Amino acid sequence: MTNNAKEKINIEISNQNDSFTIGGKEFHSRFILGSGKYSLNLIKAAIENAKAEMITLAVRRANTKEQENILDYIPKNITLLPNTSGARNAKEAVRIAKIARELGCGDFVKVEIMRDSKYLLPDNLETIKATKELVKEGFIVLPYMYPDLYVARDLVEAGAACVMPLASPIGSNKGLSTKDFIQILVDEIEVPIIVDAGIGAPSQACEAMEMGATAIMANTALATSQNLPLMASAFNKAIEAGRSAYLAGLGRVITRGASSSDPLTGFLRD
Repeated sequence: MTNNAKEKINIEISNQNDSFTIGGKEFHSRFILGSGKYSLNLIKAAIENAKAEMITLAVRRANTKEQENILDYIPKNITLLPNTSGARNAKEAVRIAKIARELGCGDFVKVEIMRDSKYLLPDNLETIKATKELVKEGFIVLPYMYPDLYVARDLVEAGAACVMPLASPIGSNKGLSTKDFIQILVDEIEVPIIVDAGIGAPSQACEAMEMGATAIMANTALATSQNLPLMASAFNKAIEAGRSAYLAGLGRVITRGASSSDPLTGFLRD
C-alpha cells in the first residue's frame, strides 16, 4: 500500500471518529440547522439531507397550539436549540429561555439579543449578562455574538458552552465578512467556535471549516434557495469537505513567485 493510500485511510478514520462536545453531549454532525423562514413540512427533509443533529427554533413557533407546532415536525433524536429571538436585553432573553424549557425544549439555549432592528447586530454586553444568569439557572448556553476576543473570553468565563460569532449580518448571505476576527477566536478560544449568521453558500461554509471552526449554523441560505433539501445536502458535503481539509492540513501559500510541482530539470534536450 502506498503512503498516499495510507494517509487517505487515516483521514477517513479520523473523520468517522471526529466529534465535538457541547454541554456534555457529543455531536458528529458539524452542521447546525436553522428552521426559520421555511415551511414546517420541509423540516424533516431538511434535517435528513443536512444530516443535522441539532436544530434551532424560535420559541414563538412552539408556544401555541392554535396553529401548527414546530416540535411536532422535528424527529425526537434531534437536539433542540431554542433561541431568544426578539429579546432586546438580558432580562428578556432569560425569560424566553425559561419559557422554552417549560415548553419541553430542554436546557440548550441560543442567546440572541438585538436592540437594533436595521442591522440586527448582537448586543455583546447584554449577551454576557444573559449568559451569566442562564448558566446559574442550569442552561447550556450558546451565545450569538459579534466576534471580539475580549467578549469571547468574558463569555467563556461566564460559562458559555461555545461562542457563535457572526460571519456577516444575519440573513444577508454575504459570507465571511468578519473572517479575520473569527480566525482570532479559533486560535485563542478553547470552547467550540460555531460560525453563525451570514453564511450564504456551501463554499463559504467550507472556507469557515478550513479555518478551524467547530461547526456552522445556517438558515437563510437554505430557506431562500430554490431547492431546500438539495441545498441542505450541499452544505453538509461542503462542511465535511472543509473539516477534512482542516484535519489534513492545508498546503502552504506562496505570496510571491511560483513553485513548480514537477522538476524543471531532466528534459529531453538536457
